[in-house]
Amino acid sequence: MNLIDEKLISGKVIAVSLSNTHTFSKENRNKIKLLSGYGVEGDAHFGKTVKHRSRVAQNPNQPNLRQVHIIQSELFDELKDRFDIKPGQLGENITTRGINLLELPTDTILQVGEEAIIQITGLRNPCPQIDHFKPGLLQAVIDKDSEGNLIRKAGIMGIVLKSGEVSPDDSIRIQLPSKPYRKLERV
Repeated sequence: MNLIDEKLISGKVIAVSLSNTHTFSKENRNKIKLLSGYGVEGDAHFGKTVKHRSRVAQNPNQPNLRQVHIIQSELFDELKDRFDIKPGQLGENITTRGINLLELPTDTILQVGEEAIIQITGLRNPCPQIDHFKPGLLQAVIDKDSEGNLIRKAGIMGIVLKSGEVSPDDSIRIQLPSKPYRKLERV
């Protein structure tokens, strides 16, 4: 795999989390195991087919493009004057630092730690459930660009291409897809 120079685009894992039930927040762990084609072992969203309840209701046989949820901790920094948010509380499996995840194109490859490889499928679409966690948070994690397009800041989603364990302090290295790049869309 031809990874981009670590000094140019790299970051690190600051927390890993999972929940074996469909809870909004996930519990921090010392490590999580990613399994190729399935996601985070022991997590409620683990599987080849979609596990997100609203999507299961639409079609339970659609592929699971949301096996791993990743959020950059810089979002927590941005919101800290209004909300106290800790890793895992927004339902993410991996919390990162040092990479602007939202600027990466669709199909970007993340090598996390020594072995795990994740392919980015798109943006998490924050739902009203986020306001049950902290009132007003939904409005804080969406924005509009200068052209009026919606900006979703609640993280990205991916699928596991190669199994491996992921722990806090693991490095994240990035391989961009071939051009032309496709902007992340909600999945």
